[in-house]
Amino acid sequence: MHKLLLLTLMAAVWMMLLALQIDGEMAVRTLFEAKRAVNRAAHAGAQQLDQDALAAGILRIDEAAAASAALQYLRVNMRLDASLKPLPGAMLRDPVEIAVLRVVNAEAVFPYTYRNETYNYEVTLKRPGVILIARVRYPRGFNVMGPVEWYVKGAAELVPLH
Repeated sequence: MHKLLLLTLMAAVWMMLLALQIDGEMAVRTLFEAKRAVNRAAHAGAQQLDQDALAAGILRIDEAAAASAALQYLRVNMRLDASLKPLPGAMLRDPVEIAVLRVVNAEAVFPYTYRNETYNYEVTLKRPGVILIARVRYPRGFNVMGPVEWYVKGAAELVPLH
């Protein structure tokens, strides 16, 4: 009888360990997908040239267009609606929050080093660019792990016109 009880307890422990492993793997996958989405969004924002400044020979990013393009790419890549809440079937359950969306333009002295102590982020830009930090919460598959959230960081520079 005691062996049957031990077997039952061991099966429960193994199932919890398996659930923990699966939850961990799903969390890492979610982080990688979020990182790719943030990188793509920053890159899309960094490609929004200010046409008036370009006519004057200045490489400058249109800040409004950059913010709009970055948010649009983030929404499409992470399957979010206009208020950054996940659409049905998306990998997330909680809304994504934009912590930082900063456009570094031609007025800065390059190379420009952006530092943010709050989010422990530092990046050096060689030309105008966009910096994006988004808060993403992992929707746990099982209740084995505690809540997981990340501040996913990305930056991209304006690609020169050669």
